[in-house]
Amino acid sequence: MTAPRTVTVTGHGVATVVPDSAMVRVSAVHRAAGVAEALSGVSASAERIGDVARERGLMPGSTGLSVWPWHDQESRPGGFEARHSLAVRCPTVAEAGDLLSALADAVGDALVVDGVSLDVSDPSDARSTAAEAAWDDARAHAAHLAALAGAELGDVVAIAEGMSSAGGPVVAGAQLGARLEPGESAVQGALTVTWALA
Repeated sequence: MTAPRTVTVTGHGVATVVPDSAMVRVSAVHRAAGVAEALSGVSASAERIGDVARERGLMPGSTGLSVWPWHDQESRPGGFEARHSLAVRCPTVAEAGDLLSALADAVGDALVVDGVSLDVSDPSDARSTAAEAAWDDARAHAAHLAALAGAELGDVVAIAEGMSSAGGPVVAGAQLGARLEPGESAVQGALTVTWALA
C-alpha cells in the first residue's frame, strides 16, 4: 500500500507590542580603607535605594554583594571596594524613569545604573497574533509546494508549535532623569504543520 503523500512546512510570524513595564538594575558602590568600612558605607547607600523604592510602592531585591581589594590606575593598593546590586521591577516605564531620578538625588555618586530592561507584562495577545501570522505563512508556502507537485492541500495531519521568543529594546546605563522611550518589542512565533496532499 502506497503511503499517503504529505507536505510539512514551518511558518514564521512576528507581532509587535509596546513594552509597558521595566526592570531597573542598580548598585551601591563604596570604597574605604578597610573591608568593614567598605561594607558599612555600601550598606547605607543600599538602604537608601531600598527606602526610595519602597516609598513608591516598589519592592527592591538584592542580586549580589561583593567586596574586593581596589587598586588605582597604577596598580597601587587603594583599599577595598564594596558593591551591593539590587533589582526593582516597575509596573510602568514612566515609573522606572522617575525611580532613577529619585535614586540619583538620594544616593548621589554612590549609585551605579547597571541597566534598565523594558518588558511586556502580558505578551499573550502578541503571541496569538504571531501564531496566526505563522499559520498564514506555513499555509501559503505549503500550497505553493503542493502546486509544484501537481497536488492540492488536503486535511491537516499534524501541528507543532515551535519556540516563540520576545525581543525588545534594552536601555543600558540609561541617562538619569531622562524619559525612557519604550519603543517596540517583537514577539516571534513558529508553527510546523503537515498537510495531506489531495
